[in-house]
Amino acid sequence: MKRLLHAKLISKLISSMLIMAAAGLAALLQGCAPAVVVGTAYGASVIHERRSASTLLDDELIEVKAKHLYFQTPEVEQASQISITSYNYAVLLTGQADSAAARKQFAEIVSRIPKVTKVYNEVQLGPPISLAQASQDALISSRAKVAIGGGKGVEGFDATRVKVVTENGVVYLMGLVTPEEADTATDVVRRLPGVVRVVKLFEYIEPQPAVGHGTQTTATTQSPADDAH
Repeated sequence: MKRLLHAKLISKLISSMLIMAAAGLAALLQGCAPAVVVGTAYGASVIHERRSASTLLDDELIEVKAKHLYFQTPEVEQASQISITSYNYAVLLTGQADSAAARKQFAEIVSRIPKVTKVYNEVQLGPPISLAQASQDALISSRAKVAIGGGKGVEGFDATRVKVVTENGVVYLMGLVTPEEADTATDVVRRLPGVVRVVKLFEYIEPQPAVGHGTQTTATTQSPADDAH
């Protein structure tokens, strides 16, 4: 499992480089019509994201820095199994830890990373989840992304704007969304088999009239909330 985490760290480094390239491509595409199909998932992500390309890259780098600090802190790394997700500078920590001290220590370490504005420490006390549960969590996340797709009638909704993280059957939803989009995403996810509960970590926005192409948005509040299954 630890070897897998190291592999994920390397993958994040590669992802960050791809996003840098995609950000430059997205800048070239702005103002061009008709729309151009980008040949990588990262390019599409930058184009459809409500986060700016620079924020998207910052989030990737925050995750890389946090993972590096995790492996550089043996008293935490040897006593826990923690995943890190950064969205719009808010960091979600999920996983398990042997002690409250390790759980708290790593959250404090992450909070000191430059640009991090908030840490949601959802690490639970107890042994690491099994590989079977980890596989089930991955399946739930995949199903959730498919279920959210299409927005169920919410005009202009893009499912890629919702970040889905599943840990031990608990689904965490992050993103820059309107209240209507948040309610829609939460409603479809909570009905999926295997979901224990849904935790909303959305940052709510209010759509604003567009000056050019697309829609501009203004962030209002960041509100964590549980939605029981």
